[in-house]
Amino acid sequence: MKSILSRQGIETARDSEVIDITDVVKSVVAESGVQDGVVYVTTMHTTTGIMVNEGLTDVEDDILSMLERVSPEIGDYRHQRFLPSDGQMAVNSISHQRSHLTGIQVVFPIVNGSMVMGGRQTIYFAEFDGPLYREYVVHILGV
Repeated sequence: MKSILSRQGIETARDSEVIDITDVVKSVVAESGVQDGVVYVTTMHTTTGIMVNEGLTDVEDDILSMLERVSPEIGDYRHQRFLPSDGQMAVNSISHQRSHLTGIQVVFPIVNGSMVMGGRQTIYFAEFDGPLYREYVVHILGV
């Protein structure tokens, strides 16, 4: 059994956005040589997410709008206070909440060297505290 970990970097451009990473993940899987197994895609940050949905701009915008309604900018959040451990104010409670709602990982089977995905499924890296340089990992297990 092979275990292949590929660390991927990404520069986000906005405070909140979703970025299609499907082709990157498929490329890593193809280059791995794994014929049968699974691929995990995991963000390395607590204010970002990894999610799957239909790859349409309208759907992307609707998801970001829904997250804004569920976790609005203005609120009585406990994470908006001075953090002695960081030496600064915490002002990104909503970013943590939105990451929690989207999740930090997705997994797909690999069969005959290809990911098994629905025809409209798109893998997104979701930024909720940008713009920043971010990382996610593609972890492939299989034979």
